Amino acid sequence: MNTLRAIFTNSDLRKRILYTLGLLVIFRMLAHIPMPGVDLASLREFFARNELFGLLNLFTGGSMENFSLVLMGVGPYITSSIIFQLLVVIVPRLEELQKEGEQGRQKINQYTRVLTVPLGILQGYGTLFLLRNQGVIDLSLGFDLVVILLTITAGSMLLMWFGELISENGIGNGISLIITLSILAGIPTALSQTFAVADQAGVINLMLFALATLATTVAIVYVNEAERQIPITYARRVRGLEHRAGGVATTLPLKVIMAGVIPIIFALSMMIFPPVVARFAQTIEVVWVQDAAEWVTTLFNNNTFYAAAYFVLVVIFTFFYTFVIFQPEQVAENIQRQGGFVPGIRPGRETAEYLGAVLNRITLFGSLFLGLIAVLPFVIQGLTAVQTLVLGGTGILIVVAVTLDTMRQIRAHLITRRYEF
Repeated sequence: MNTLRAIFTNSDLRKRILYTLGLLVIFRMLAHIPMPGVDLASLREFFARNELFGLLNLFTGGSMENFSLVLMGVGPYITSSIIFQLLVVIVPRLEELQKEGEQGRQKINQYTRVLTVPLGILQGYGTLFLLRNQGVIDLSLGFDLVVILLTITAGSMLLMWFGELISENGIGNGISLIITLSILAGIPTALSQTFAVADQAGVINLMLFALATLATTVAIVYVNEAERQIPITYARRVRGLEHRAGGVATTLPLKVIMAGVIPIIFALSMMIFPPVVARFAQTIEVVWVQDAAEWVTTLFNNNTFYAAAYFVLVVIFTFFYTFVIFQPEQVAENIQRQGGFVPGIRPGRETAEYLGAVLNRITLFGSLFLGLIAVLPFVIQGLTAVQTLVLGGTGILIVVAVTLDTMRQIRAHLITRRYEF
């Protein structure tokens, strides 16, 4: 209560929180405004029985099953951001641009925004094409298609703008908060459906599901906050005749889950791609192509194969993305340039090898944990037989990470306010 009182007595923080809540309310209103010409009952029934599209609908907060103005959510912007994060490592010009400081990062952000537009059109067209092939929407090629594509692309750009406004003038990371709210928005509907069909055995399974969710949340908080601190010592500095006694000791924190949820998003994209291509191929009037497409669809409908492949991809992408965002050679070079060293380790190449070895060990644990989190829905549904609740470990991981980050920002504002007095 003291914390809440401190938050609402801080005028600047209060304005930021209300500003954030206002934009998020507008987003949820847009998510419930459907575009005309669509049978919403058939669309919702399709998402309820299709696991793949049901998962995509979960991350858009029901925007897809409502066929709303923000049908794609912030998906195109997330895809564009991931592409440029990889290009910064691959393209030397972008890497130099990132090293130019704030101005360089602003240029990369602008490139990311520009790429969001064509990606929004492509992803929107692919989604509409698949929904039309499934017979849940009646959409002809022509003016109506152009209008809908422009509308949903504009909706994604609007949400991207909302996210940036929240990050600049509100509290927390705007894009992450929009994704989190989209995930949480599906919980009330799932709970109502679960209680509607629950008998005595169903109630017991629901209690087991709740306990598993609580245990998963605790584990995610613990691992998400876990880090290995590497001691760094900086040599003492001498200014004129003034001598500093001893060096400066600090630490380099290496998080166990440094890659966050990005590996899960990568792996999910890879797992979605083959079934989507197979659905396209089933419309081709060639016997062997249709047979191959049917085989791929059947294979990916096998939960055992799907979970195993998903787990392996998450582990691989965790290692890949961790070493994309944290390069031991570059970090060791920066430490050496600033006059620092790891006690007992020579600066330069040996420091880079040491950091790489430590990162390999903690990333192995982090990747296995992320892999288990990714396949957790299959395990929980198999143990509890609760099929209507689909909030898996991935959703919990995103919600926990965003909540902790927002709490840290609120705490930082409160501490700053105290120092002002």
